[in-house]
Amino acid sequence: MTTKDSNIILLIATLVILILSVDSLLSFATIHSLMMEDCSNALDDDDDGLIDLNDPDCICEILSPESLIPNPSFEESTCCPVQRSMLNCAVGWVQASEPTTDLIHPCGWTGWNGHFPPTPFPDGEAIMGFANGRVGGGFAEYNWKEYAGACLTGPLKANTEYRFEFYIGFTNETLSPTLDITFFGTTDCDNIPFGSGNPDLGCPTNGPNWKELGAQNVGGGGGSAWVKTEITITPEEDIQAIAIGPPCESSDANTTNYYFFDNLVLADLRSFEFQISEVNHPCATDFTLSVPQEENISYQWYKNGIALIGETASLLSQIYGEGEYQVRTISDGSCLLTEAYVYRIPIIETMTSIRLCHDELLQFGPTTISASGKYIETLKNSNNCDSIVDLTVTVLPELMDTVVAKIFEGETFEGVDQNKFDAAGTYDVSLMNDIGCDSLVHLQLEYYHVYIPNIFTPNGDERNDQFIILGGPDLSKIKTLDIYDRWGQQVYSGTYELLNNSSGWDGKLHGTVVEQGIYSYITTLEMDDGNSRTLVGSVLVKR
Repeated sequence: MTTKDSNIILLIATLVILILSVDSLLSFATIHSLMMEDCSNALDDDDDGLIDLNDPDCICEILSPESLIPNPSFEESTCCPVQRSMLNCAVGWVQASEPTTDLIHPCGWTGWNGHFPPTPFPDGEAIMGFANGRVGGGFAEYNWKEYAGACLTGPLKANTEYRFEFYIGFTNETLSPTLDITFFGTTDCDNIPFGSGNPDLGCPTNGPNWKELGAQNVGGGGGSAWVKTEITITPEEDIQAIAIGPPCESSDANTTNYYFFDNLVLADLRSFEFQISEVNHPCATDFTLSVPQEENISYQWYKNGIALIGETASLLSQIYGEGEYQVRTISDGSCLLTEAYVYRIPIIETMTSIRLCHDELLQFGPTTISASGKYIETLKNSNNCDSIVDLTVTVLPELMDTVVAKIFEGETFEGVDQNKFDAAGTYDVSLMNDIGCDSLVHLQLEYYHVYIPNIFTPNGDERNDQFIILGGPDLSKIKTLDIYDRWGQQVYSGTYELLNNSSGWDGKLHGTVVEQGIYSYITTLEMDDGNSRTLVGSVLVKR
């Protein structure tokens, strides 16, 4: 074989190899282009780095109720609230009542001292706060009611069923007791605000053109918490504007009751059909999620867009930790996807203070407290949620007081823990103050030093010639002194601001010394405690 033939053979072989290589590459590309994402196996089937719902191959229509209430979570704003009563910073919202609701936002005003909102907020950074009744400066306004209002983006149609879903926040059982959250409506946006200039008007229906649409009794379980609830309504006429807040009944609380709102979704009932619902409290060990069960529908649950293998029922068998949960439903070839439910394990932060007696111990989680100071512990509340409690403890000193009091013989002294004492002496009494601490009272009880003679001799010898009542500095004045003979005839009446040896009855009637005998006296004495005592006795007039 010549060199020329060898070169031809080598060239042919090279071309064959190139053709085979190109064909292989084209085949691989063709196969790869035919690979599609399986949207329910938690795998990256098409090797594009995106899994299940996160892949554009798995696009599915999302069902989400669109709230007819504008700015339902108060996030859109024109200003940052720097003080109370600034709900008008929230786009679309108005102060519906003369008593004003509050916009709370970490950019500025974060709420009333003592009325701390539960955290985290359900949706975003802004919430609204409102009061039911107001108590301050020793004065209670039981009909003080705060309402927020809005003109709807579209009317509620008459005879159509709607659902109003919202979160209400509670501080604690004392400041935020169970409440009948009430939903009001009006046919004209010009009807908000209502009751202008009248803070005592109360609820909207006390004014014209407002109707109560529905109410729901809601409680916070005794602690700081957000509670999701709903009200289902069917208006009898088209409703253009709404107001939300406390019920019409007057509050009878001895403190200002305060609550919070967030994420207010109002839409026709059909748009809520395939929304994820909570089963049990989010902190409960058996907490899970569900969607309505219907026939001829297949279900697939997802967390953060990735399928949860085996979770193909309307009820999620268990919770898989924090994240965004969704359900895909397929029926008659139609794919629908629920709006994401964001699950976060609630952590409640509470600030509180307590006073302890000097000899009292407080068990605060694993810590035994006996001294003043600040303490922080993470505890479990009634719903099994972690509760970070910031506790300020003040230990009261041992209390001891000395009380000096005086009585006349025969009198009874009262006032030390309802004990009664009828004899002079020294007594130690243990009392309980308003928070239940013992305090020791050292009572020194003495007799008043007042001398009233039982005989005097008005014979002009300048010795014992007058009937005089004598006392020490505890006798302020003799308010009255009346003397009567044995037939009841008054023979003397006098009043003495100051006592001295020339003050008293000289034994005379109309300038003449009375007959010898026994005479009765009634005297009213004012003592240094400011109280008056009336004493009755007799005196012998001896000539």
